[in-house]
Amino acid sequence: MNERMTQDQRLDYLVEEFKADSDEYKDLQTPNDENGKRRVLRSLMNIRMPRKMDESVLRVQDDYLKERIYENGIVELSDVPVIRDGLSIWQGDITRLAVDAIVNAANSQMLGCFYPCHTCIDNCIHTFAGVQLRAECNRQMNLLRERCGRDYEQPTAVPMLTPGYNLPAKKVVHIVGPIVQYRLMPELEKDLADCYRNTLDMCMENGLASVAFCCISTGVFHFPNKRAAEIAVQTVTDWMKEHPGYMERVIFNVFKDEDKKYYEELV
Repeated sequence: MNERMTQDQRLDYLVEEFKADSDEYKDLQTPNDENGKRRVLRSLMNIRMPRKMDESVLRVQDDYLKERIYENGIVELSDVPVIRDGLSIWQGDITRLAVDAIVNAANSQMLGCFYPCHTCIDNCIHTFAGVQLRAECNRQMNLLRERCGRDYEQPTAVPMLTPGYNLPAKKVVHIVGPIVQYRLMPELEKDLADCYRNTLDMCMENGLASVAFCCISTGVFHFPNKRAAEIAVQTVTDWMKEHPGYMERVIFNVFKDEDKKYYEELV
């Protein structure tokens, strides 16, 4: 049945299934327009707690998301120019990149963004990966809580590796960046450098030869954009010199023009 469904039929089906899956929103009135339906589906996915879902629904979700990503345009590694020494800058939506790993700026709960249709990278990655990603993050966090106590939260700069599920990227590295609350301190700069270094170590240990970093800790975490770019480029450059031959490509993925300008001055 799923193979014969159109994308519109998949969307209608998924909206109704995710509504039925939610006690609070099962009677929600569905909009008639496509964009309205997309917003409802994304919202229901975003707020859904990690739990089992029927495999038949997941198959339709997977087909729907893969088609959405195809429509958005998949960016292959060969489409991203090398600037120098295996380093690249690419401006755009990180969920389009077909690389070995993309980096997600996570929070200490490691379950993704629960705010419906939020534009943060955490929300975007979880939305287009599918609900399996939150379930896997939850599984890993539960194992860590068994070892470390039920109040365990993921520390800053400690990466977690998951499959990419429906994303073009094979894997997702989730990492909690430092939060600048008052002013930038040396220990926060070290924490940010550790985010890049520890992620690259994880990639090396898992045979992942290409990775796209988002601008970790900028935005709502208030790390100054220019200084964050300086730390990112310096740390990655140093790591590549210390570990020649392990990484084919490191991409600095930027979304804002401001960040693009800083990275272009540095790489």
